[in-house]
Amino acid sequence: MSVAVLTPPGSSAQRHEPLRVMVVDDSAVIRGMISRWIEAESDLTVAASIRTGLDAVNQVVRVDPDVVVLDIEMPDMDGISALPLLLEKKPNLIIIMASTLTRRNAEISFKALSLGASDYIPKPESTREMSAADIFKRDLIEKIRHLGARLRRPAVVASPPLSPATPAVRAPLPRTSSGNMPPSAQPKLMVRPLTAVVPRVLLIGSSTGGPQALMNLVAGIGPVIDQNPVLITQHMPPTFTTILAEHLTRASGRPAHEAIDGEPIKAGTIYLAPGGRHMRVARSAAGPVIALDDGPQVNFCKPAVDPLFLSAAEIWQAGILAVVLTGMGSDGAQGGKAIVAAGGNVIAQDEATSVVWGMPGAVANAGICAAVLPLDQIASKVVRVFSGVRA
Repeated sequence: MSVAVLTPPGSSAQRHEPLRVMVVDDSAVIRGMISRWIEAESDLTVAASIRTGLDAVNQVVRVDPDVVVLDIEMPDMDGISALPLLLEKKPNLIIIMASTLTRRNAEISFKALSLGASDYIPKPESTREMSAADIFKRDLIEKIRHLGARLRRPAVVASPPLSPATPAVRAPLPRTSSGNMPPSAQPKLMVRPLTAVVPRVLLIGSSTGGPQALMNLVAGIGPVIDQNPVLITQHMPPTFTTILAEHLTRASGRPAHEAIDGEPIKAGTIYLAPGGRHMRVARSAAGPVIALDDGPQVNFCKPAVDPLFLSAAEIWQAGILAVVLTGMGSDGAQGGKAIVAAGGNVIAQDEATSVVWGMPGAVANAGICAAVLPLDQIASKVVRVFSGVRA
């Protein structure tokens, strides 16, 4: 057994204390690096540094972490085997799967999400490359902090969906010191009427929690896909987007693939931004085409949602319905404003059903949404909007 308990377990109810993180990886170098990063943050602390999945399962109750960073490939017991056992012992545990960028690990990461993992993070093949290590560090700390913030706030009770048919304000939800606004500063959510133009294209942006949300959404919008193109940007690295496209094909029963530079955009197909490249829309003599962009990150992401939304607003103008699903940050807010300014419409996932209410919260709080809905109501709303129903 190789377990280093670095701080005594505290009460789970004391949410003002730093988030307790258990790091589980068979590499002492990786454990040490991640532990140093965590300890450098005032709102995080390393609860334990553990070598195998079996040790993690045996120690999780005693260590009492809030968040576990769980490697996939380890001796004795790998991460995918340890995952359900950890959740069995502590059901509210936040688990972030960590793996290198291989197809096998991408498939395992998707399986982990279906088994209850909160998110995944790709490990760089070499942490000696400064830029790769910096991106890994930033993404990991952000995921720990934002996912852990769910434990620090009161439970969010699902509220009635916001649409123009309901009152245009909602009582603000409580926030904490994790970066969210206090109740007195939380803006009231406003909704705007749907425009009269029936959309000709569906755009979707998502990040943390997005793969599961996307499966739910595309499974219920078959008639829309048959008659219109669907373009999706999910914050995700290469290889992972390949697997995601395959999952979207199975979930929707319609063809989905990573977009190809220059290909025509046609009804009946789901186009997914490939990992590591922005997906935009461009004009051609034959109609709109995919334009892939290998430029710098936008909103710390690549692919990012804003390049898709902004470019699409120039092409389709009022003929757009955009949906912003769960995710960290505010990617999609700038593009969402451009879509609304062009006469299109935006729908956001609500906070109660979002893994992280960053991206959808940004567009909702900007007052540009025609509706703010629970995930299980978005597909039916999308079908109605594309059918010309304005209510």
